[in-house]
Amino acid sequence: MTSLAPAVDEQQTPARMPLSSHLREARTRAARAAIALLAGVVLGYLLSDAILEVLRAPITALAESRDASFNYDSLTGAFDLKLKIALFAGIAVASPVWMYELFAFLTPGLNRRERKYTFGFLGAAVPLFAAGCASGFLLFPRMVELLASFASTDDSTLLQASYYVDFVLKIVLATGIAFVLPVFLVLLNLIGILSARAIAVSWRTVVVLIVLFSAMVTPAADVLSMFLIAVPMAMLFGAALLIAWLHDRAQSRREV
Repeated sequence: MTSLAPAVDEQQTPARMPLSSHLREARTRAARAAIALLAGVVLGYLLSDAILEVLRAPITALAESRDASFNYDSLTGAFDLKLKIALFAGIAVASPVWMYELFAFLTPGLNRRERKYTFGFLGAAVPLFAAGCASGFLLFPRMVELLASFASTDDSTLLQASYYVDFVLKIVLATGIAFVLPVFLVLLNLIGILSARAIAVSWRTVVVLIVLFSAMVTPAADVLSMFLIAVPMAMLFGAALLIAWLHDRAQSRREV
């Protein structure tokens, strides 16, 4: 005998959890994220001197040709800078944990398809963001060298430590975000907001923006540095377009 009970839709949103269960889960996941963040900050503090040496290297090289120095504007400036480096390093090191806990807390309210896209986005975004930050970290010495070259060799270059570190962190963060943008394009396509055709139509504009961005974050005399950023970004955009095209093609076949 055929059952008259309606089939369970795998895309159906799960039943709501009681408020008390939500609060308990929020506390548990927040505690895990906080522990991971604290461990990352401690590790970042232990490595802060080594990180600072890497950040100071371009200034040391600059001091060989002119009067250049790394300066603190207050008595507590050195300690404050170590704490800032430790905090940023801790957030970066612990990012896989706290991002997972955040997404895992949100996903019970999503259906199966939305959960798949969410964790797929997380799995792709984290390594791409790390790769972008690493690229920015490797290229910032060239940017420091070029910007300092606008001053005469007879002038003194006195760099405030906190401003200099903020400048470097902005470069690293901007490059990391730029590497993640193609994942957003794929996510917008998968949820039906942006079609592959719309992405393809704008490819000329995207290429120009990629070249301009690469030129701004790598203003070195050699063109190789710019290509080291522009080529991977262009390839990521091409991969995003291909995934969106395959998804739209499969979607159109299902609708026939």
